[in-house]
Amino acid sequence: MDFAAVTAGMSAFLNAMPSYVFVPAIMIVMGLVVKMKPSEAISAGIMLGVAFTGMSMLISQMTGLMGPIGEAMLNRLGLNLPIVDGGWTTMAAISWTWPYGVLMFPLMIIINIIMLTMNKTETFNADLWNVWGKIFTAVGVVGITGSVPLAFVICSVQIVLEIVIADTFKDEIYELSGIPGVTTTHRMVFAAGWMYPIDKLLRKVPALNKQTDAAALRERFGIFAENHVLGFILGCLFGLLAGYDFGTVLGTGVQCAMCLTLFPVISKYFMEALSPISEAVSEYMNKRFEGRELVVGLDWPFLGGANEIWLCTLIGIPIFTIFAFAMGGAGVNQILPFAGIVNVSLAVPAYLVTRGNIPRMVILFTIGVPISLLVGTNFAPFMTDLANSAGLDLGLQAGQMISNSGMDAPMATYGLSEFLDCMNGNFVPLIALIVWLSGFVYTIRDMKKGGNSAPAEEE
Repeated sequence: MDFAAVTAGMSAFLNAMPSYVFVPAIMIVMGLVVKMKPSEAISAGIMLGVAFTGMSMLISQMTGLMGPIGEAMLNRLGLNLPIVDGGWTTMAAISWTWPYGVLMFPLMIIINIIMLTMNKTETFNADLWNVWGKIFTAVGVVGITGSVPLAFVICSVQIVLEIVIADTFKDEIYELSGIPGVTTTHRMVFAAGWMYPIDKLLRKVPALNKQTDAAALRERFGIFAENHVLGFILGCLFGLLAGYDFGTVLGTGVQCAMCLTLFPVISKYFMEALSPISEAVSEYMNKRFEGRELVVGLDWPFLGGANEIWLCTLIGIPIFTIFAFAMGGAGVNQILPFAGIVNVSLAVPAYLVTRGNIPRMVILFTIGVPISLLVGTNFAPFMTDLANSAGLDLGLQAGQMISNSGMDAPMATYGLSEFLDCMNGNFVPLIALIVWLSGFVYTIRDMKKGGNSAPAEEE
């Protein structure tokens, strides 16, 4: 049997299956395994697919709306950047072309089972679709070292750390989302490793240590902080910054209002789908792991009902544009933000770290933007070479490369993938890894002590 042909076929099949099909299918199987009635498991799985589809459509709508605005703003500044921003979907498609990618599935499952058996985690990771994030790291390791076994060793460490951070935030995620028995094992939460220590300092500033989530804004500013009104105002503002005509400015405002209005609506379907599954999984697992409350690790979109996340990403668009222009002019950025400009990979961990404090979220987001652009620029040669070697037609012109301006957990991804480049005299990735790991360990320890508990006024 030709291993390369088999893995290529499986990779092509998995890449062709969207997350809103793959994840619900996994959850239906899981429901049947934990003795749910077939009708209930299938119903919950289909509803989860509906929720994922709805969230994906809204995110695509937001990206399709805001990507051209960011590009228009940069074009008005007269900046030409050669790296195409393909967003996370392109990065996932390219990652799946790595011939050993399918082996990451059993590796992730085995490690999770070992950790559960040894009582080292309370998380059952069902987010198998995002295994491509581990493959992405492996591609970087192989690009630096040429060693496939070493790539799997480093990815094993990443798998463990993803489960650890999921355990750390599980209680807070329940408090914020209201959905029982779930957490997120998405690697974007790794960004909490550098965000959390900075946020601890920001909390010492009196003006930044007040409850300033979306609900608090509505209390203070009334109708002007309502989702649809705020979305309309922000959309019109961005349309003006992009130089649109009056009619298009108003249309952009209405579309932004639609997105911000529907995000919380879609999140309710995640709760409707996940609650019966998580309860069944908890009941089943608790019988086998007596005295332990296990949770299910999922992709991040079930958190998408948080208005704070989308307000932060909208505010982040001009921030991205300014940094892309300034860093491009300085010669340290070559990526034109487009598909990744609606950057949830910074907004979601900022939301978890700050518990939805919008001013602090924006500050952390702003700090993360240059990191994202630097890492996106750095990864472009690896990803372009892999795409070309796999024969993917990405529509690139001569001299162009492709990457993602909204890289998930950019500092951690850069450090884990390239720290061994220190053997070639480049110590920057190693320093990034040390800084991130130090913050990661501090975050875990401080949160275990209750360091991120809700302020008294929130309670």
